[in-house]
Amino acid sequence: MVPPSAFPARVALIMFTEAVYDTNEGQQAVADLQKKYLPQKQKLDDQATEVDTLKKQLQAAPATLPEADRAAKLKVIDTKDTAYQHQAEDAQNAYQADLNEALGKVAQKFDAVMKKYVSDNGYTLLINAGDQQSPVMWAAGEPNADITLAVIDAYNKSSGVAAPTASAPAAAARPKPAASTTPRTATPAKPAAK
Repeated sequence: MVPPSAFPARVALIMFTEAVYDTNEGQQAVADLQKKYLPQKQKLDDQATEVDTLKKQLQAAPATLPEADRAAKLKVIDTKDTAYQHQAEDAQNAYQADLNEALGKVAQKFDAVMKKYVSDNGYTLLINAGDQQSPVMWAAGEPNADITLAVIDAYNKSSGVAAPTASAPAAAARPKPAASTTPRTATPAKPAAK
């Protein structure tokens, strides 16, 4: 048996989920989903406004308002508020599922480009430093250790998807994809503060 020995290592860090989102294709997928869900969001906003208006009207009602009328108004508010809450939760769950599916497809393609980049550049270890549950407790702040932007650039070139315009809605509100966007062959996902 040959005893194990140390060998020169080149370690790279990546923020996998953020990288997938930051690709042109990832941003386009998010923008498309936001467009798809915009009518539903507007409908929910209208329902929320209606519930708030009814609550304000009840608060502004005179103290002489009969208790039966007050109870009837409270029942209407409660019914509308409950319906709004259920619809908002269903919409959020549907949006999150669609987001995870869309970014999951990008993640699978990104994973292949990432592995090629690591292999082509002679890295011996790649660590997902963006996962909240990552075993990375500390990493040197070497600027060339984080390959996230380099792999994003390589992916954008290989995907052929144009960069979104500056006025794209995806730039304003960044959704949080679930960890399921990471392919099984890659390290876990989800960005974390260092």
